[in-house]
Amino acid sequence: MSVIGKIKSKYIDGANRFLSSGKPGYYALLSLVKILSYVPFRVLYVLSDILFVPFYFIIRYRRKIVRRNLTESFPDKSIDEIIQIEKKFYHFFIDMVLESCKLISITPEEIRKRIRFTNIEMANDQLMEGKSISLFLGHYGNWEWISSMGLWLYKGAVAAQIYHKLRNKSMDKIVKRLRERMGSVCVEMYKTVRFIADAAKDNRPYIIGFIADQSPKKREVKNFIRFLNHNIPVLTGPEKVTKHYGYDALFVSIKRVRRGYYECELSSLHDNPGSLPNFELTSLYFRRLEHEIIQHPELYLWTHNRFKHAINS
Repeated sequence: MSVIGKIKSKYIDGANRFLSSGKPGYYALLSLVKILSYVPFRVLYVLSDILFVPFYFIIRYRRKIVRRNLTESFPDKSIDEIIQIEKKFYHFFIDMVLESCKLISITPEEIRKRIRFTNIEMANDQLMEGKSISLFLGHYGNWEWISSMGLWLYKGAVAAQIYHKLRNKSMDKIVKRLRERMGSVCVEMYKTVRFIADAAKDNRPYIIGFIADQSPKKREVKNFIRFLNHNIPVLTGPEKVTKHYGYDALFVSIKRVRRGYYECELSSLHDNPGSLPNFELTSLYFRRLEHEIIQHPELYLWTHNRFKHAINS
């Protein structure tokens, strides 16, 4: 390891230990998030541009993983094209992190101006009829701001999102606070079955968001799908829930209009999910997500080691 690498490792490890140290780490991180949340958007993006240089060139946060993911996903692109996408991705990634901090203080009126949901009546019509919905989305665009969808939904419905608990307890607590501020409920992945079962007994419709492009644990692998030039194992739980409980299945496509502004469009994955053979609904979801990523690859979360369990790629 180089001298710079040793220094980075030392300070990053030290920061992680502090942030995981209970109340001191939590309140320090919360204070930073609050400070950033009150910075005006224009200034926030100036800060993002400044942070890009050390983040990309010095810290080099997960650059090896990002480069490998992009190169393997787009084998027809030249190295110059890959680097161009890579740099755009890091610019957007820093933007998104800073934008996410805004969730702790932004007003409902402001967030409604900055992320708009088109075709939302598709969801509201079903919810008002008492039908529950599975909402499929990926780590694409600013998925954190989608937690504000509850502001656009029929008020008699419950908006929930399934999430993977973070290892860092302070970060997990803050992320959960950000995601729930606009009225949605966060449900840890391992509690999904119980939550869905309880929801079935409730006398209200539910709309439950699944970010299903995560890598399942080996013991949970039931199916492989071709995705971005890889044969990857996929989570099949969202499909099972949708079909078993008779939920409607909607997909959320995200468009970044410009910095700090997004448009999300809801559309049907299939009009009768229960009639599909096993794994077909999951396949439809990944095809839709792949199409979005190919259009604007810089908006996808390439820092995850998404393809670590891929086979025969």
